[in-house]
Amino acid sequence: YGNFVTYDPPLTPLTVLLWVLPLAAIVAGGWIIVARTRRRVRLRREPLPADTPVCGARAGWGVYVPGAVIALAVGAGSYALTGSYPQVRAWQQATAQTPGLLARALDPQAQPLNEEEMARLALGLRTRLQNDAGNVEGWLMLGRTGMVLGNAGTATGAYANAYRLDPKNRDAALGYAEALTRSSDPEDNRRGGELLRRLVSRDHTDIRVLSLYAFSAFEQQRFGEAVAAWEMMLKLLPADDTRRAVIERSIRLAQEK
Repeated sequence: YGNFVTYDPPLTPLTVLLWVLPLAAIVAGGWIIVARTRRRVRLRREPLPADTPVCGARAGWGVYVPGAVIALAVGAGSYALTGSYPQVRAWQQATAQTPGLLARALDPQAQPLNEEEMARLALGLRTRLQNDAGNVEGWLMLGRTGMVLGNAGTATGAYANAYRLDPKNRDAALGYAEALTRSSDPEDNRRGGELLRRLVSRDHTDIRVLSLYAFSAFEQQRFGEAVAAWEMMLKLLPADDTRRAVIERSIRLAQEK
């Protein structure tokens, strides 16, 4: 729905059909009208037998009705099949439901949103942000929604906007870094690693930052950096924390590389 919301729809086969089929219907209707008119003219020019009754009434506009009906029917059918009405309807519903969905998403006591509701929330947030592009919290919420949906493009773009608007915002920086490290693009992974390195240098006691940094370093085969980050986490975590066992296994695995 992103292209629709920004009113910049891509040129697709369905878009072509949306324009071509009504045009073809009009041409077909015109051809029928011309053919019927020529036939009437030809019949008038031919001599009639003496015993043929003469029609008393002249054909009126009714001769054009079949062609017009065909043109309208084909045009309406092509729009129903290839038009954007279902997308428009879904967009309108998502926009109307956004306040309620957002309230549920932010309420830990409320029923969690299912995948379809999360998709509607993302569409509604994107629509809102078209008119409120400077809303950092809105971009952060869209980024989190994109991560939950597994939509890397939505998450990365939303967090990038939030980080651009407020580089000192921890949630924006961390969300953007996480989205980059989870990307399938090696260049994104590299940029995410650099951002995490800067975050660690600012605060080396943030468990979440250290965890993401260690994961990023391990994925990029910088095993020494990964081990250092995990060892720092062990110093910060309580002795009875269940995460310690996982971190210790990760350290051993990295040391074997």
